[in-house]
Amino acid sequence: MHQLLLDIGLFGIVTSTGSALLALAGLARFLRTRRAASACRFSSPVSLLKPLHGAEPNLEAHLETFFQQDYPEFEILFCARSPRDPALAAARRVAERYPHISARFLSTGDDTWINAKVSSLEMMAAAAQYDIFIVSDSDVCVASNYIREVVAPFANENVGAVTCLYRGLADHSLWSKLEAAGMSVEMTAGVLTASLLEGMKFALGPTMAVRRRAVQRMGGFGVLGPYCSDDFLLGANVAAQGATVVLSHHVIDHAVLNLSLPASLQHQTRWMRSTRFSRPLGHLGMALTFSVPWGILACWAATALGRPFFGLEVLGFAIAQRMLLAALTASLAVQERHLARTVLLYPVRDLLGFLCWAASYAGNTILWRGHRFRLSRGGFMHSTDTAPAHSSESPLPT
Repeated sequence: MHQLLLDIGLFGIVTSTGSALLALAGLARFLRTRRAASACRFSSPVSLLKPLHGAEPNLEAHLETFFQQDYPEFEILFCARSPRDPALAAARRVAERYPHISARFLSTGDDTWINAKVSSLEMMAAAAQYDIFIVSDSDVCVASNYIREVVAPFANENVGAVTCLYRGLADHSLWSKLEAAGMSVEMTAGVLTASLLEGMKFALGPTMAVRRRAVQRMGGFGVLGPYCSDDFLLGANVAAQGATVVLSHHVIDHAVLNLSLPASLQHQTRWMRSTRFSRPLGHLGMALTFSVPWGILACWAATALGRPFFGLEVLGFAIAQRMLLAALTASLAVQERHLARTVLLYPVRDLLGFLCWAASYAGNTILWRGHRFRLSRGGFMHSTDTAPAHSSESPLPT
């Protein structure tokens, strides 16, 4: 039995090493295209779409970075469910400091879709003046060249959508730093690998830039309304049209809002569970991309077989492999500002990531914005509180 467990642990080390090498190959490809991407010039007017929900830490500071853009012509639309949402009040306070920037404030009332973000996107898209949309979450902050660099690929008429990598922006707590390390390394490595193997066929929620015509061709943002993974499906729908989805070389900051261990684990398990239903085979295979859990298993089994030094060597290799992946990915792909901390914490994050992956198979419900939902095929959401206004499934992209 112990020999079998040792063999399983060693197999996991081999597969995780292979996945790390693929991620680094994806990183090399990403870096090779950076110079060509920086030469693009494009300045078509842009509508920034900002769905909001409730007060968040540092919300005004995050929103203010979108008013400070070095770009000739853009507008910002904010939308929440209630006109009295404190996030809208925060956006209005920021807008008052930048009267030269066109800003509008909308509310949906009762949500049309079970995914409330999509209800906001539909309303903002209908009100937007321009034909390039940039959708971004409320918990991100950006540099002044954000719009300029994100929309640059649209100089190519075949580009239908653009998305961005992001680095985690942690608070003082250990748990937020661990979650930030996952954003900067685990998420980035996964995206670079997927881009290398099959090209970009998805988008990442913190930034999704898309042409109006691509949204219209897929049937409007409402196609995403019954689903949890609206970002994945937006990119998949654009790719299904034959348009190109581009991974921008611009990197943004994604604030970690979960400061306690329970909140952080709940958030990460929710994300893992939604991925499990959106991409079931890819999510299943994700188990073989972790390294530290297999190193621990192999170390324990080798010790039980009377080979403790071999077990420690395997575990040491697993940890070193994760640290090297973190160092290269975080420094070269997302320009991580706290590189030493991220490298040191990433082996622990790798173990926690595996535990969250395992927990994603323990049920089919998620807690999101205070409401509980049941997930089914494709990430389709069923409310366990009240029935949504529209509950018929929309077709998934082929």
